[in-house]
Amino acid sequence: MSLFAIADTHLSLAADKSMEIFSGWKDYLTRLETNWRAVVDEEDAVVIAGDVSWGMSLQGALRDFQFLDALPGKKLLLKGNHDYWWSTRRKMDLFFEEHGLTSLRIVHNDACLVGGVAVCGTRGWFFDAEEDADKKVVLREAGRLRASIQAARAFGGEPVVFLHYPPLTQGARCEEIMQVLVEEEIHRCYYGHLHGPATRAAVTGEREGIQFSLISADYLNFCPRLVSPSTAGQREEDLWQGSP
Repeated sequence: MSLFAIADTHLSLAADKSMEIFSGWKDYLTRLETNWRAVVDEEDAVVIAGDVSWGMSLQGALRDFQFLDALPGKKLLLKGNHDYWWSTRRKMDLFFEEHGLTSLRIVHNDACLVGGVAVCGTRGWFFDAEEDADKKVVLREAGRLRASIQAARAFGGEPVVFLHYPPLTQGARCEEIMQVLVEEEIHRCYYGHLHGPATRAAVTGEREGIQFSLISADYLNFCPRLVSPSTAGQREEDLWQGSP
């Protein structure tokens, strides 16, 4: 069982929101499916770190979920800033169950074990959270991140963090999120959200003892990135148990 990651798939099979109007996104759906099938096997898992679908509701995102469900591997979904379909954990789990979306799982305030990696994370937030409402959001996201990391530690594997928003760029830093990463001694962090020219500001490499990797779909040329190679011995049901 290998672990892969990608962010910002921005699927829009039932929404009039094609990303093909942007440079580098031509035929992105076909490219994503072709590349995914080339590298991901049925026993593998793929983290999708936010901005999964443009659907405005769970029903509106159904075709996008079905597209993902038909691809090889288990999919671990985190929330992005454009995931308007995101609902309560219970409603999402029930929706997936009712529609036979057996390969999809939400990661939210918890963690999943994939081989030797304990997948954890949250959405994150903006760097310049100056308004009171934004400050509350970033503090809440920092709390969710810490809770997810602590859930990951209970597995005994390496906690690897996945965020939607970058915790830092070449010119900015989200202090609240970075404080959690440093205090919890995280060594690897994957994030998305940055596209096109904005990727020039991305931090890719080691900072403060943490290896940062940008995994936006267009940055990866729509091919899931390997996070951890195959680890023998883990049962599929172990992955689907979530936090112990």
